[in-house]
Amino acid sequence: MERERLLKQIDFIVEIDKLKQVFRQSVITGVERNENDAEHSWHLAVMAVLLSEYAAEKELDLLRVIKMVLIHDLVEIDAGDTFCYDEKANQDKAEREEKAAARIFNILPPDQTGEFWELWREFEELETPEARFAACLDRLEPLILNYNTKGHTWKKPGVNKEKVLKRVEVLAQNAPKLWEYAREIINDSIERGYLKE
Repeated sequence: MERERLLKQIDFIVEIDKLKQVFRQSVITGVERNENDAEHSWHLAVMAVLLSEYAAEKELDLLRVIKMVLIHDLVEIDAGDTFCYDEKANQDKAEREEKAAARIFNILPPDQTGEFWELWREFEELETPEARFAACLDRLEPLILNYNTKGHTWKKPGVNKEKVLKRVEVLAQNAPKLWEYAREIINDSIERGYLKE
């Protein structure tokens, strides 16, 4: 029984290695290559540790936030990365990701399957302070990358200040200092020509 559990966990570890092959729209700083989902998840986990002091909720369960940011994109192994500003691709995103979660999380032993489902759903529903702060980080990280890559992703058709502000508005109530910072770099990006008004 113990060996069976271990083998399921190892199978899951091997499966999620595929996240390194899922590329996002953002490029990383310093070189012109797209960020992969594993890099994004790692970056969010470090951001959670560093920036948790800016969460509006002062009694935040930081470990829960870290778990959420590490697992929330695992579904993209099957569902792929959906560009946040692509309205058409977002129409069936929830359905694709739910199906992917069912396959991927069920590789784990039942108790861990349940925990991963719970964390993934919590992140998606944004009903807890932890989920909302995790979402803040998920929105802030690409903003920081775009600012530091001269608006790489923002140059795609249809992206403008209004859409970017809407995307990061979760910060306003859940991390006001980070919201203030986000607005500063959005305004500076417009002045520099990285983002359309």
